[in-house]
Amino acid sequence: MKKILIMATAALLMAGCGNSEKKADDPLADSGRTQRTENLLANLIALGDSSVYLFGHHDDTVYGIGWEADYQNDSTVHQRSDVKSVCNDYPALLSFDLGRIELGGERNLDGVPFERIRQEIIAHYDRGGMTTLSWHVDNPLSGGTSWVADSLKDIETRTVAAVLEGGEKHDVFLAWLDKVAQFLNSLETPYGVKVPVLFRPWHEHTGSWFWWGQQHCTPEQYKALWQLTADRLKEKGVTNALYAYSPGTEPDGDEKKYMERYPGDDIIDLLGVDCYCSAPDGDSLQIANYAARLDKNLDMVCRIAKQHGKAAAATETGYECLPSPDWWTKALAPVLERHPVSYVLVWRNAHNRPNHYFAPYPSQQSSSDFIRFYNQKQTLFLRDLNGLYSKRPM
Repeated sequence: MKKILIMATAALLMAGCGNSEKKADDPLADSGRTQRTENLLANLIALGDSSVYLFGHHDDTVYGIGWEADYQNDSTVHQRSDVKSVCNDYPALLSFDLGRIELGGERNLDGVPFERIRQEIIAHYDRGGMTTLSWHVDNPLSGGTSWVADSLKDIETRTVAAVLEGGEKHDVFLAWLDKVAQFLNSLETPYGVKVPVLFRPWHEHTGSWFWWGQQHCTPEQYKALWQLTADRLKEKGVTNALYAYSPGTEPDGDEKKYMERYPGDDIIDLLGVDCYCSAPDGDSLQIANYAARLDKNLDMVCRIAKQHGKAAAATETGYECLPSPDWWTKALAPVLERHPVSYVLVWRNAHNRPNHYFAPYPSQQSSSDFIRFYNQKQTLFLRDLNGLYSKRPM
């Protein structure tokens, strides 16, 4: 069995994270969150003290290269995956986005029905896996997307202030948060357990391409945006969410810059960094530069996480089109094995955008190397978690 040498250790770490036991008993902990949610946090922190980490892929089970799930057929939930097609196993961690849920539509910004996302999350939980959710929320002031448009920059710089208390879009934004809360509260299994998830809004704020970014609000406004988000979700009865803080690489190892807009230990549960490889045509020097940048930032993130008693992760990474055939084992894995991260997440394989994919698929040139990555003892995929849950300590 894969990773047999770490089975006992990982079982101790992951027990209680999620399971298929048909029990509705999940009391609230002192934190006001469900006990299973607190267990997930404890397990993520414990993973940082181990030699293993979860592998994750965004939108893994809803579309991929050359295919899209049948959203009208419930029997296809969690049945297909580019990752699984390569290594015969699903990621341990799934990621989905809630962008456009605020508008009350049926589908997110990438065309995936929210009901299907809900079903996938519950199914993945029942199989022992974990889910994280991002939120590319539209701009309530300009009516545009999350991304900043040059023609609207004067509006972008006023948006965060507009959604805070006293702002012209405050009530609108509260209603948007209520829709997020409604979705999180709907993540309940047929046997009455709320599925714990890691919520990751307001990410990459150290850049300025989103309306909540560095140049569009003050540190105090950004922190207030986080506080408003957490308070409103709690007020609406959300007890199954952990929260992730995930800047980009702009701090470049500078702890002060990384923490400048940190909303506080009372809100945040996991610290991360979003760091992508942008080496053209597999340029080895640029890949080395990416590895060095990721290494530097993870060193900082893991150090701060340890100081604050938080989990740590590579919250987003990847190499678009994977032009380097050994990127997984020669660039990514050597960095991750040096740092106590709980997971690594790569971005999506778009079915409708040529050359926009971050995980391999059959015949893709890095697929053989990905199998080697899969077989490394440090990486945990879904089958590892299933086996581990069946061997819990008595």
